[in-house]
Amino acid sequence: MDGGASYNPRTVEEVFRDFKGRRAGMIKALTTDVEEFYQQCDPEKENLCLYGFPSEQWEVNLPAEEVPPELPEPALGINFARDGMQEKDWLSLVAVHSDAWLLSVAFYFGSRFGFDKPDRKRLFNMINDLPTIFEVVTGTAKKQVKEKSSVSNHSSTKTKSNSKVQRGSESQGKFSKAMQAKDEDDEGLDEEDEEEHGETLCGACGENYASDEFWICCDVCEKWFHGKCVKITPARAEHIKQYKCPSCSNKRARP
Repeated sequence: MDGGASYNPRTVEEVFRDFKGRRAGMIKALTTDVEEFYQQCDPEKENLCLYGFPSEQWEVNLPAEEVPPELPEPALGINFARDGMQEKDWLSLVAVHSDAWLLSVAFYFGSRFGFDKPDRKRLFNMINDLPTIFEVVTGTAKKQVKEKSSVSNHSSTKTKSNSKVQRGSESQGKFSKAMQAKDEDDEGLDEEDEEEHGETLCGACGENYASDEFWICCDVCEKWFHGKCVKITPARAEHIKQYKCPSCSNKRARP
């Protein structure tokens, strides 16, 4: 087992490809190949580590014998904790340590080949754009994508909704220039909103999606609702971590 030591990426792009390959292998071990991975992590064996390779393969093996090792080593003894907790918690623990190992390997290469501050920053940003192994294994990566989509889709619409109310009570001339500039900035976003949600119906009133109204999505049934139909304002929505529509809330409350 060489842990990929024979391959030495020297540029930011090469290190990132190395990172992605190792990450893909470890995700495979903790998801699609999880049964095989679980069996290989026998608590009766010695200290075992989970390795990911640039070839997108994974391996459970003993740690490197040389001291210091050619590359940073993953967490030791992951097999010892296997039977001491629920499987999902154990997999989450291995995922966290795997994320830490991937970062250490990537920035080991960065240090070894003299990456300067802009290179290190670029490498980190490229890595940070990917979900962590922990987020993939626990399912929080999909939730974050959904939440980001919800926020981006409605960040401009809630501003425009508020402006519409203000225009009714304030003088038309005061807001006309500001709204004209705002409409130009948000024109692209509005077109994307209409294309993505044009067929979406409110789960309460059944009306179509409109880009000039605030909407919110239920995290349980994934139906969309007018904020006014479920009595949720944009300000209140910013403080809700997981929104449940009235129907889903009532279902859970029943004995």
